[in-house]
Amino acid sequence: MKRVVLFLVTNLAVMLVLGIVLSILMSVFGIDNRSLGGILMIAAVFGFGGSFISLFMSKWMAKKSTGAHVIEQPRNETEKWLVDTVASQAQKAGIKMPEVAIYDSPDMNAFATGPSKNNSLIAVSTGLLQSMNQDQAEAVLAHEVSHVAGGDMVTLTLIQGVVNTFVIFMAKVLAGIVDNFLSSDEEEQTGHSWTYFILDMVFQMIFGILASVIVAYFSRKREFVADAGAAKLVGADKMRSALERLQSNHPSQLQGSMMAFGIASGKGMSEYFSSHPPLEDRIAALK
Repeated sequence: MKRVVLFLVTNLAVMLVLGIVLSILMSVFGIDNRSLGGILMIAAVFGFGGSFISLFMSKWMAKKSTGAHVIEQPRNETEKWLVDTVASQAQKAGIKMPEVAIYDSPDMNAFATGPSKNNSLIAVSTGLLQSMNQDQAEAVLAHEVSHVAGGDMVTLTLIQGVVNTFVIFMAKVLAGIVDNFLSSDEEEQTGHSWTYFILDMVFQMIFGILASVIVAYFSRKREFVADAGAAKLVGADKMRSALERLQSNHPSQLQGSMMAFGIASGKGMSEYFSSHPPLEDRIAALK
């Protein structure tokens, strides 16, 4: 319930801010929101704006939604090992030291998030620390450091912004065309009919599903790159061992960008919509 409330409040706040920004831009440039230029501006503001606001809030959201504890002063040997390992890998990868956190979950997983490669967070689950040996856990950390070093959070945000803009623009244009065809001349002069808003939502859902396939495709490609980066940092054998250990894991409960940059995603998902390639393909690639 806490996660749902946080998600709703955050999204309402984002929509409010973007709505205000859009109103100001429309007023300043004198653009009609029913023209193609106006529709494109609406699509770009909400498409890119939502993606980048989510990116800048990603660390805060991740901490709140998972209850992750950021290690400021290590309280035990495990926490000290985590901080020292990430510090060593970050130095090798040429990035600033990320924040390191632990979150309570039976899943064997970890994730990276943050607005940039020099302002990031790497979090590991208690389940991973309890179920993996040190070499395997070291490889998982290297995988997440490679995500950060590769700028994957920003890359995926840009891709998400582009597809979001396309989805919103095409949905509104098509909804307008169909609405004009179905509506009377009087309705066209007074504004969009109620059918326009329904069609807009339907088209956004359809195009959104298709767009998610594109985003998932790029996410899967970055997983192979992060695996290769981890292999360079700690060795291919350690990375392969970690992935083999994950094969016995139950589905991950990570959501959103945390799922995209976790070490593994849930099982049983369609390959086209999954943010991660099958583990056997990743293991084969390392071999």
